[in-house]
Amino acid sequence: MNNKLGVMQGRLVPKYQDRYQAFPIGMWKDEFKVASECGLDLIEFILDFNDAEESPLLKSGGVDEIKLTMKETGVSVKTVCADYFMEAPLHSSDNEVVKKSFSVLERLIEAAKTLKITDIVIPCVDQSSLETEDAVDRFVKQVSKVIPIIEKENINLSLETDLEPKPFIELLIKINSNNITVNYDIGNSAALGFDSDEELSAYGDRITDIHIKDRALGGGPVTLGRGSADFDKFFNKLREFNYQGPFIMQAYRDDEGVAIFKNQLNWIKEYLRRYEFKSYQ
Repeated sequence: MNNKLGVMQGRLVPKYQDRYQAFPIGMWKDEFKVASECGLDLIEFILDFNDAEESPLLKSGGVDEIKLTMKETGVSVKTVCADYFMEAPLHSSDNEVVKKSFSVLERLIEAAKTLKITDIVIPCVDQSSLETEDAVDRFVKQVSKVIPIIEKENINLSLETDLEPKPFIELLIKINSNNITVNYDIGNSAALGFDSDEELSAYGDRITDIHIKDRALGGGPVTLGRGSADFDKFFNKLREFNYQGPFIMQAYRDDEGVAIFKNQLNWIKEYLRRYEFKSYQ
């Protein structure tokens, strides 16, 4: 296998508005150049709630800018992390929030069609967790509306949740589409105390996007290898499913960003080589 390796947007440039994960307005093209210098294949674009209309994913002419930047640097965009929906969930009890968020989702899907993006990650964690049956029902109702178009264009809505495997699978069954898939975050799973073997056995080939980070049990991000994530166990099990999707570095960063990222990049490359997900000279 030769899976693509990428980075979450904002990890290779200085913090934007004092946030470690954000769309870096004014710096996003520079990050493509740094990613290319690091030998990365991809950048996972972020659609923020803050400044959403400034995102090239939504603003006029922005998609063409992204296409040109990809061509100039050789770094592609195949996935989008739609953090917008953490602040304005599709399952909000506020109908006005839902109406606006659904409109944003439709526009994002249009951009994905043009850019040939394969996965739009929908976070249902933290303040956007699916905590009640009513929330699940509202979420299913909204997502189901876009199934005809994502199936036609073969775009996945890749769900990231803090649900245990059984209720997560029940959610996927309720929506009932091959294009509603799983975004798996090994660090978040470790922080929640979940068992990666159990999760991977449950999700199997439904997983289409993987975020690479490490976290302590019940705690925040740490550098790769210093938290509770068992990477050997994870990669050994993942091999059983012929995973073809990307690995996206969402790893710990400090104020500088690039130096600590490069150290972790070398660390994860060894795992990808050892478990035959990607070959390196």
